Amino acid sequence: MTNRRDLIAALAAAGLAPAAARAQPAAWPSRAIQMVVPFPPGGQADTTARPTAAALERVLGQAVPVVGRPGAGGIVGTASVARAAPDGYTALMALSSHAMLPESERVQGRTPAYTVDQFAPVARITADPTVLVVPASAPWRTVAELVEDAKRRPGAIGFGSAGNYSTLHVAMAMFAGAAGIDLLHVPFQGGGPALTALLSGTLDALASGPGPALSHVREGRLRALASWGRERIPGFEEVPTFVELGHAEVEFYIWAGVFLPAATPAPVQERLRAALREVCERDEALRRALDAAGSPVAHMDGEAFRTFFEQDSARLVRAVRRIGRVD
Repeated sequence: MTNRRDLIAALAAAGLAPAAARAQPAAWPSRAIQMVVPFPPGGQADTTARPTAAALERVLGQAVPVVGRPGAGGIVGTASVARAAPDGYTALMALSSHAMLPESERVQGRTPAYTVDQFAPVARITADPTVLVVPASAPWRTVAELVEDAKRRPGAIGFGSAGNYSTLHVAMAMFAGAAGIDLLHVPFQGGGPALTALLSGTLDALASGPGPALSHVREGRLRALASWGRERIPGFEEVPTFVELGHAEVEFYIWAGVFLPAATPAPVQERLRAALREVCERDEALRRALDAAGSPVAHMDGEAFRTFFEQDSARLVRAVRRIGRVD
């Protein structure tokens, strides 16, 4: 008696096999995977995405082109991935602003172009706590001295950022809110121009990534007062964290991580997660590239990354709401 397998084979030969029997899904990945960077070239998302994509190509055996889609502070490119087919062939290299951007749209009275629940977190690649730096000529040698002065002169101490609701803006807003002080926000086109203004004495303070600030601190041009990390930053071992100083909620990381559309099949998510774990642990070229960029590998995935992302996002959303509408 002909069994079911023989029957399907016979039907297939005749071109009559059921669609379910004929349609076997191709193993993922079977073609190129786009990694979308929603920010301009040269920033942390871009400098993280390029060596990560190159390392993934070596593991997955498929091209992983980095596609820049900047606009609206990261909203344009991120929203494009939210709308992409959930098949694993469009990934997002997001920054810590991922949760802040839709919330900033809400406080401005606009409908967000995307929401965080449209994405599945796959893996964190880097995570750099910001560090509070002031000119070496500034009168404050501790956070307490800065806070005391700010309370005497509300709105007189100016800090720079890369724009409204940017990571540098929100980091300082978290500190100001926890300390109960009023600082003057001076937005720039990016973190680089803000650092230049600080070095020239135009600004009083800045939340900077550790990489750009370190050489200036070592040369004596800037002074570091505190950092936003849970632990002290390598190279800034003498600098206390805000958590140490009693501000438990003042924790901020400029991290970069990979996300997929939320409906992407679980096996595809896990395959990409495993590939990212492998390259972060074993690919020396990737580690060298990220070390050179001042953002060493800080890999995290699975439930650990999901928990980190949820907790970090909650802090950032509260900070954006505290800032409120910015005209």
